[in-house]
Amino acid sequence: MDRRRFGRLGAAVAAFGLLGLGSRRAGASALGPVDPWIVYYRAEERPTAFLDYKLIVLDADRHPPVAPLTGSGRTVLGYISLGEVEEGRAHYKEVEAEGLLLMRNEIWQESRMVDLRDPRWRSRVLDKLVPAILAKGFGGVFLDTLDNAAHLERLDAARYRGMTEAAAALVLALRARFPAMRIMLNRAFEILPSVERAIDIALGEAIFAAYDFAREDYGLIRADLNRGYVEALKAAKARRPDLAVCTLDYWDPANPEGIARIYRVQRAHGFAPYVATVALDRIVPEPKT
Repeated sequence: MDRRRFGRLGAAVAAFGLLGLGSRRAGASALGPVDPWIVYYRAEERPTAFLDYKLIVLDADRHPPVAPLTGSGRTVLGYISLGEVEEGRAHYKEVEAEGLLLMRNEIWQESRMVDLRDPRWRSRVLDKLVPAILAKGFGGVFLDTLDNAAHLERLDAARYRGMTEAAAALVLALRARFPAMRIMLNRAFEILPSVERAIDIALGEAIFAAYDFAREDYGLIRADLNRGYVEALKAAKARRPDLAVCTLDYWDPANPEGIARIYRVQRAHGFAPYVATVALDRIVPEPKT
């Protein structure tokens, strides 16, 4: 990370008064165990299918009943995409009309990236989108696609200047507005050192095994990339010992031996793993091997 950019992000952290926090952030009790955990983005499964999981991430719009899942040490989070918006979301047309949408996601063509620097997007997230998720009974939010910010700045540093800083500031603003809410952050490794005290759970998605859309098959990612991701997550855990660290990898459910290997590798790092299909539309149990 560019040292000057890290300095700006550090200033954003200081502005929210988070630099003086101890290992546990203010405003909420300690998070309980998160292993085993699961992410599921459909509504068909019955709540009883999730009762053995400690951490449950569901789509905030399409999901099984939330109320039966709360309590008994379980944490239930609602998915929200902050770096892009899908065409099927209720707020898509309004955001499009405001001129906040940028290029389309290269893989998920029905989704367009958002200008995180625009105060109207920040207000929508803080005043409407997140409160609506909490009103459904979720105990917090799973923040996705914030890694788009650094990606855009790498594509065009001049045009997208300040995008990464805005991503970090949005996470900090969420913590300031909702001090007791659970926050899980997906990837966004560029801002993790600046926001790790403001979140409860860091997620490394597809850091060991992923789906190759060009080959239309599952496979392992490059060893050097995996090593960098693992180091970033372990460094965050070292700085913030009570930070929960999860991983989400993708593999063919017809290959239980491969899935079992991924669980072993990630648990050896001290992470809480889940292995799923890339569509995240079914429960894939951990193999009993």
